[in-house]
Amino acid sequence: MKFEHYPVMLTEAVEGLAVVPDGIYADCTLGGCGHTKKILSLLGEQGRVLGIDLDPAALENAALTVNDKRLITWHGNYKDILTAAKENGIAKLNGALFDLGVSSYQIDTAERGFSYMHDAPLDMRMDNTGGVTAAELVNRLSAEELAKIFFEYGEERYSRRIAQKIIERRADSPIETTGGLASLIASAYPAKELKNGNPAKRCFQALRIAVNGELDGLDKALEDAMELLVSGGRLAVITFHSLEDRIVKNTFSRFANPCTCPPDLPVCVCGKKPVAKIITKKPVVCSLRESEENSRSHSAKLRIAEKL
Repeated sequence: MKFEHYPVMLTEAVEGLAVVPDGIYADCTLGGCGHTKKILSLLGEQGRVLGIDLDPAALENAALTVNDKRLITWHGNYKDILTAAKENGIAKLNGALFDLGVSSYQIDTAERGFSYMHDAPLDMRMDNTGGVTAAELVNRLSAEELAKIFFEYGEERYSRRIAQKIIERRADSPIETTGGLASLIASAYPAKELKNGNPAKRCFQALRIAVNGELDGLDKALEDAMELLVSGGRLAVITFHSLEDRIVKNTFSRFANPCTCPPDLPVCVCGKKPVAKIITKKPVVCSLRESEENSRSHSAKLRIAEKL
């Protein structure tokens, strides 16, 4: 299956990698191959890109749209980047890119169940060959567990009211569709707030994060990617919400300043040395033009670190 893709901050992200012609790069979230195609255009014959993705559709799309032997694809989670590199005979990388979150293809494909804009089975799995669906979580978890997911991953202030509505509704029949869940969420909102965008947005984000474990182990994945980099290699990460960005920011800060000594000590005694320098002192945001052309890019932030 071929699909169109609008890579977010394409120029900024790829330029941030400082691509060298004979380098080896990892696109840890291959998606529609937009960033990978740009990297490949800058590589020589010896260069390679390792494309990692959980979604079989992304790998199928790559096989159909990227006719380039320099691209190696691997089906799996970016959290297993060390395994992906080892299985493909890659000892070191010159750069790694993470474009976090859900892809436009996944949102726009109704049957994948990511979007509250289409009525479809409530799925949300990035790897739809296995794992727990959003419907299973919604119909199995307690009110307390659901409220925690909505509040912590979606920053939803009506999390308890929504969770209680779910418990009441599923007592009669299971909640199985995106449309059904979206309507239920809206019913828990005060009428005066229904004019401020779709009320389902935060809960759908939260469920997607929970289904795919998106925040679990993100910091370790970044550490593993940094471990694979050669000196001077760069790690670029695009995030789309504050929870992701906070993890990336804090992890990068540890790369640059790993000292764990009490602040009142006159000299460092822990012996931990910086492993990287932060290239983006403040995150790069998309241009006004890109934001207007692709509304999904408006919240994107790009952070880059370079291994010492």
